Amino acid sequence: MHITKISLKALLSGLTLLTLAACHQAPPDELPPSPKVSTLTVAAGPVELAEDLPGRVTAFRTAEIRPQVGGIIQRRLFEQGAEVKAGTPLFQIHTAPFQADADTAAAALQRAEAALVRAKIQAERIRPLVQADAISQQTYDDAVSQRDQAQAEVGQAKATLARRRLDLGYATVTAPISGRIGEELVTEGALVAQTDATPMARIQQIDQVYVDVRQPASMLRTLRGDSAHPPKAYILDGSGNNYGLDARILFSGINVDTGTGDMVLRILVDNRDRQLLPGMFVRARIARMADADGILVPQQAVLHAGSTRVWVVDAGNKAVLREVKLGGMVGHNYLITQGLKAGEKIAVEGLDRIQPDTKLDITPWRRETVAAMAGAPAQR
Repeated sequence: MHITKISLKALLSGLTLLTLAACHQAPPDELPPSPKVSTLTVAAGPVELAEDLPGRVTAFRTAEIRPQVGGIIQRRLFEQGAEVKAGTPLFQIHTAPFQADADTAAAALQRAEAALVRAKIQAERIRPLVQADAISQQTYDDAVSQRDQAQAEVGQAKATLARRRLDLGYATVTAPISGRIGEELVTEGALVAQTDATPMARIQQIDQVYVDVRQPASMLRTLRGDSAHPPKAYILDGSGNNYGLDARILFSGINVDTGTGDMVLRILVDNRDRQLLPGMFVRARIARMADADGILVPQQAVLHAGSTRVWVVDAGNKAVLREVKLGGMVGHNYLITQGLKAGEKIAVEGLDRIQPDTKLDITPWRRETVAAMAGAPAQR
């Protein structure tokens, strides 16, 4: 009786183990899920290759304010850092010495004019006498000569007065160009002269600015391009953001450094909003036409393992590796010069899940799919 109970108990335990084992066995016809891959149908279109080069901003025009007459500065007539127009008064030099010189010149002119009047009367008075042989011809000629000399002295006195008045006007120092004026470099009460090495201030015209960049001289032919597709220029900040300013490459006056072989490329930039200031370091993106029917593929779609290849997906959603040739980077994309045709489908995300002759679970590629695909399990 005891043996029968033990046998029955062992039998029940065996049946339980067999049942559990049967539950854990996978059905023989169940297959692993297809790898999830995002794909892109490539298209052909105009492609521009761009190169980012460091550059420095310089003012369109710079004028150093220097005195044209010497004297003591009485007042500064501008706000430092302000925009000024051409002809705006900037400094006032003490005018008393120049006013005194002008007054002296005016008095000399009056004296010369009075002498001229006297000489004219004298010449007219003796003219009838010489005709009547009452005086000699020499006496009349001397009178005429004195009249002409008095006339010349009047002209000289007028010129001297004009010069003295000009010096008086120069005592007010004005802006020669329109632009933004910097700090004053001389203070009120300072003595200035025309021979001073230090200017009184500087004005920079920055409604337009230049951006100077360096490139190898061998790139000049490529940059010139053709008349149908001239190269474009974009000005970027340190973070790579486009300022959105109109820029134009100036090919006139290009200089080549004999030591390095580099050329200085000058870009004229419209700077109406004063976003760029002289001395700033920026980046200039030079874009030129590379292919009128180029094919661009995302950078992550290209495999670099000895050679450059991409996964090409056929109509049956199976992928094969194909070797391609690259022509350069355009943003975050590669320009494909050989190996792909417009209309073909390539895998972009989930490349590590792809196996040859394995049917894929295809979804259209979007930049937003990267984060979603990251959580999917990899298929080996």
